[in-house]
Amino acid sequence: MMRNSLQRRALLAAALLALAAPAVAQDRTLSTGKPEDVGMSPGVLDGAVALYRESVARGDLVGAVILIARQGKVVIHEAIGSRNKEANLPMEKSTLFKMASNTKPVIATGIGILVDRNQIRYTDLARQYIPSFDNYRSGFIQVRHLLTHTSGFRIPTLFLAPPAGGKVGNLQTEVARFGEVGAVVAPGTSYAYNNPGYNTLGSLIELRSGKPLEVFLRDEIYTPLGMVDSYHMETADKLDGKLSRMGAVYYQRKDGQWVPGWKPGDPPTVPFVRASGGMISTAWDYAIFLQMYLNGGVYNGKRILKEETVKAGIRRQTLDMGVSMAGGAGSDGDESGYGYGWTVTPEGQYSHGGSDGTFAWVDPSRELFAMVFTQTPAGPNPIGRFRQLVNLSIETGSRR
Repeated sequence: MMRNSLQRRALLAAALLALAAPAVAQDRTLSTGKPEDVGMSPGVLDGAVALYRESVARGDLVGAVILIARQGKVVIHEAIGSRNKEANLPMEKSTLFKMASNTKPVIATGIGILVDRNQIRYTDLARQYIPSFDNYRSGFIQVRHLLTHTSGFRIPTLFLAPPAGGKVGNLQTEVARFGEVGAVVAPGTSYAYNNPGYNTLGSLIELRSGKPLEVFLRDEIYTPLGMVDSYHMETADKLDGKLSRMGAVYYQRKDGQWVPGWKPGDPPTVPFVRASGGMISTAWDYAIFLQMYLNGGVYNGKRILKEETVKAGIRRQTLDMGVSMAGGAGSDGDESGYGYGWTVTPEGQYSHGGSDGTFAWVDPSRELFAMVFTQTPAGPNPIGRFRQLVNLSIETGSRR
């Protein structure tokens, strides 16, 4: 009797433990599906997309591409409005976007690849690889500080001006100058969103891999994942003939109308490849990247990151250091933190946006990710209400 009772208790404990354990990541490959197939309400999702149809109709935004996926099924992929009003070109699902700071999770992934190969450690000091950092101002900056915006840098621009020697340099020559400026506060003690920190990470990728940054990203991330429309500079070889698929970027209005501040064929924002931004991609390509993270670092049989490296990247690393993101860029409140390339909420959702109008978030508890890509960064954007409706579509769909 006692043995049977103990066995029953052991079985019950095992069952409860199994229920409490997180779901094992699966290697889901993206395909199209219907909302109801993955427990989402089509009507509520249509209402979410309608927010952007109405925004474009009002002139708040010039155009948008929206993509929503759950459990590996893309249930919404819609293009709205124009990618170039002056040329009368419609927004398309395959439109190429300037991703700006949506590049940062990709750069963090590149660092993670090198960590997995024991070519660098998160606790390594930048001075071990960049001689100009070997001084009392920059000598204590670790790789993890650069990833989490806790380096102590307070440089407000992408790079220092004027360029070194008064002429355009490259990523290595310009990053070397950051070490001379150094940290304003002790590394690891405060959060301040900082582009030079990520440009330094790009320099480290080049130094440790022996490849130019854009080549490393192509060889180690884009090509293995099948991200065939992802590049790292606006004019690089005219994007293999795809430059016409890019949208114009609308930064301001003139006489009430949006005017393009950058058009396909214009000079790039920075005349050399950088790591704080610069990625060019489509919604579908970026969806593959997000699904790889949801899968625990693998996609379509190709492992990009170890699962433990993914978990470290989407953990609130700043809170581990005792640093709050309160008031910081991308913060969702005092309890939000920054991981390695991601803003992370207390509930475990991770996200990033770009200053040219792109935004994506991942909710691993729901096996969900969604993105809204625009190139009207200054326009009123209903992203908050959109996220609420996407979540509501699951709650409503699960009651069907």
